[in-house]
Amino acid sequence: MSQLNKISDDDRYRLGNRITLITIVINIFLAIAKVSAGVLLNSTAILADGIHTISDIGSSMGIIIGFFISRKPEDKEHPYGHEKAESIAGFILAILLTAVGINIGYSTFKIIVRGSTEIPGSLAAWVAAVSILLKELQYRIAIYGGKKINSTALIADAWHHRSDALSSIAALIGILGARVGYKFLDPLAGFMVSIIIIKVGIELFIQGYNELMDISIEEEKLHRLINKIISHNEILNINKIRTRKHGSKVFVEIKVCVNPDFTVRKGHIISQAVEGMVHNNLDNVKEVLISIIPCKNKKYGQCVSCNRSDIKVS
Repeated sequence: MSQLNKISDDDRYRLGNRITLITIVINIFLAIAKVSAGVLLNSTAILADGIHTISDIGSSMGIIIGFFISRKPEDKEHPYGHEKAESIAGFILAILLTAVGINIGYSTFKIIVRGSTEIPGSLAAWVAAVSILLKELQYRIAIYGGKKINSTALIADAWHHRSDALSSIAALIGILGARVGYKFLDPLAGFMVSIIIIKVGIELFIQGYNELMDISIEEEKLHRLINKIISHNEILNINKIRTRKHGSKVFVEIKVCVNPDFTVRKGHIISQAVEGMVHNNLDNVKEVLISIIPCKNKKYGQCVSCNRSDIKVS
């Protein structure tokens, strides 16, 4: 069994929260520095970048709330658990992030059209440079934690930090360009920041949408599992296999064809073997449902109810 499955839900919750809280503290510092520098030093680009960082704080808070809800056990109203809370939080925050990007883009576009730009102070460039370093650090911390606990929300937040680092690079270029005489570069950089924000927002929206619509696991993982199962010498075929992501967890349903002369006990042993294969080949599996189907042709080794080349995958 993989190392990932050995992480308990409590450990997963603690690690996810710890990483998210670290990024929130860093973002609060950066947001204050960027917004203050943008306003006091007349930099549209660094101000737009600061607003982006404020949205990062909201995103991270949403992830903490998602972690808190998702760790609740199954209940009468939610028999499959609450893991989708992370996906819902990410979905909502993606919409807000996209809206922030559109608003920043509209504001900076108006400045470009009016041509009412000012030269930003040199300190703004230093703020942008520090932001690049800290945002890259946040990305590396969050991507490590997200992969370790298999959290799509935390991984998405990591890329959110990386997009903020790119925003700071654009802001730095705009500030330096404005200071050497190309004043239009500062608001233009702010506009480019908005494009980056909108792009990330749309990507997170699509990811959240797919998870809420019970998207399957990656095709490569699915076919690797299929090949493992049909290699079992007492399984004639897989009639149907489907998986769905449920937040950080995975649900698996499989129908396997066997010799119709097998006893119930034999079928149960095969079912246990298949379940073991699922857990050994996929991470974070929460539940496996296996159906044993007798082949129509009683001749062992032949299955006319389905063909190995025609496995139903969904």
